[in-house]
Amino acid sequence: MTRLTRPRLKRMTLAALRVRSLVGDRKRGELLAGPLVIPCALGRSGIATRKREGDGASPRGRFGLRTAVYRPDHLKVRPVTALPIRPTRPHDGWCDAPSHRRYNRPLTLPCPGVSAEEMWRGDGLYDLVVDIDYNRGPIRPGRGSAIFIHVARPGYPPTEGCVALARADLLRLLRRLGPRTRLRIG
Repeated sequence: MTRLTRPRLKRMTLAALRVRSLVGDRKRGELLAGPLVIPCALGRSGIATRKREGDGASPRGRFGLRTAVYRPDHLKVRPVTALPIRPTRPHDGWCDAPSHRRYNRPLTLPCPGVSAEEMWRGDGLYDLVVDIDYNRGPIRPGRGSAIFIHVARPGYPPTEGCVALARADLLRLLRRLGPRTRLRIG
């Protein structure tokens, strides 16, 4: 396993981020980071208080940010952040099978008979990912998994429950995120 490292940054990290949906469009939103207002995509079902696996909702609540990962063959320079960060590998996955012991945690692919997200995606959405501390302590089977901040598709179409930003915005934001940054969705 690759070691997560936390580089020292001289710039202050943000204490809080807020995501809110746009009036009239629950699938799109804004991420507020200090004075910045960054457009984002939300889950296809908007923001929900009672999140369930596969419902397409972004979870309402306050969450920490755990780690970041980046795809080194698509991002030639390691992103700058105070979060622990590591490169992804072709066999990295994330378990989304509620009955599996690795539910809502990373795993190694292939993992026969287990439903899992591929972290090494060809479409670029997971070129840069921040793991949101949702359903992690304790992990409750069926309450949702693989909730991330990641790269958005052009035009910000809805996600499966994540918060997605333009790549340039996510790279810029990552510089201001640290282990004490809290994310409020809703």
